[in-house]
Amino acid sequence: MNKQTLIKKIVKQLVTELELYTKAALAARAEATHEQSKAENKYDTRGLEASYLARGQSKQAAEIMQAIEQFEMLTARKFGAKDPIDISALVELETKGERFFYFIGPRAGGMEILHEKKEVLLITPQSPLGQQLVGKKQGDKLKLEIAGSKSDYLVVSVS
Repeated sequence: MNKQTLIKKIVKQLVTELELYTKAALAARAEATHEQSKAENKYDTRGLEASYLARGQSKQAAEIMQAIEQFEMLTARKFGAKDPIDISALVELETKGERFFYFIGPRAGGMEILHEKKEVLLITPQSPLGQQLVGKKQGDKLKLEIAGSKSDYLVVSVS
């Protein structure tokens, strides 16, 4: 798989998410500061709630901007069979005849990308799965608990 293209797809999806959060934050801010959002009594919290929402969406937008910056600076390092899994590794795992693909990135864990007709899940080294994978090598076997179910996995490839 071409990792540089995968990274570009990740950035593109992050930019799309950033646009959505920015629009939502602006809309919530406009709602919070609109004259009709002024509290009519002590129980009227519409304006306050809209301001909290705008703040949360703005924080999320800032997180996404940082993720975009980190992915744009990320070098698509090539990993050999003996190299331990680390950031920018594309990992293929197999269990019970099924294969799963994971990309170890600096941020934005949980994002799914369709790349070369394969579903690739973005994980970070800090995630539970990332913690178990970092340092492993091609051919290593590990026991993972995913969604409450323990299974034996084989690291098929690290690229």
